[in-house]
Amino acid sequence: MTDEVLATRKKAAGILSLNRPKAIHALTLDMVHALTASLLEWRGDDGVEVVMLDHQVADDGDPKLSRGFCAGGDIAFLRNSALNDGGTSGRKFFHDEYQLNHLLMTYGKPVVAFMDGITMGGGVGLAGPATYRVATENTKLAMPETGIGLFPDVGGGWFLSRLKGRLGQYLALTGARLDGAECLWAGLATHYLPSANLAEAKARIAADPGNIPAILRELSAVPPEPKIATHAADIARLFASDRYEDILAALEADDSDFAAETLKTLHTKSPQTCKVALRQLATSLTLPDFAANMAMEYRVGARVLVLPDFAEGVRAVIVDKDHAPKWNPATPEGVTDDLLDTIFAPLGAADEWKPL
Repeated sequence: MTDEVLATRKKAAGILSLNRPKAIHALTLDMVHALTASLLEWRGDDGVEVVMLDHQVADDGDPKLSRGFCAGGDIAFLRNSALNDGGTSGRKFFHDEYQLNHLLMTYGKPVVAFMDGITMGGGVGLAGPATYRVATENTKLAMPETGIGLFPDVGGGWFLSRLKGRLGQYLALTGARLDGAECLWAGLATHYLPSANLAEAKARIAADPGNIPAILRELSAVPPEPKIATHAADIARLFASDRYEDILAALEADDSDFAAETLKTLHTKSPQTCKVALRQLATSLTLPDFAANMAMEYRVGARVLVLPDFAEGVRAVIVDKDHAPKWNPATPEGVTDDLLDTIFAPLGAADEWKPL
């Protein structure tokens, strides 16, 4: 166990609070194991009727330590694995994290995730499977993996592919951030609460877990107009294809400011990751359940982890911060169908991902 996850009981609720504030609660493998252990213990406990996921708010007055729910996974650890142990420890991280994602998706008791502040990557993996996903005025949700040569994993293939229009493809490729109102509009949040109401919401849910929808409804506020909604038709049109070159061509042919800004953003992303993400989302729609999706994503993760773009992307964005990655392959055309086939191919029987 680790003090970076606080597991507490309050009346009929089990509460799991992420507690790694200096890293915006980015998940380590120990945190993944602690979350999984508590969920497994509470699953068979009739005294726990609901699980709540939130983050510990720093009490030292530093607002930077209270910026979000979860900024993702331990990227530095994964890069170190790619560079120094051939990806062995990184694959273990993915394997166990994906088991946690699947456990949340199939839990059998209501799970309420409070996405107050930054909710990215692995944070979306925790919140996405929750029964109730609460956004606030502070929410900043994104899957920014194309910028570091990874891919929108932790169930991203499942959640993003099932959004309306082609919003999921847009989010997967660009890494665009959604605020709380936009999350509600998109369906990535189920409720929009002022952050000032969260403490009351948690207390009332713990006392009356059979009445969660009414409690959240009563404490909700009318969100601002979702800014991204004004571009929904553009996104559906410009991102209509599952072929990355077609999307780039559509953006280049469009004379709108939105298309120009989007194209500029995509030119900073890993071509390999963008093609992987498009195939990932298209494949997910053909799969029978979330477990099959996670098995597919584990195959991709096991391969992408040790390909050049991941270590290089993390170097450029997080280590050296020069934001000048040298992608390999450098162009979309260089990312061949044969390379994608290799990335998505089944692993050996002993190496395939399996749920808990």
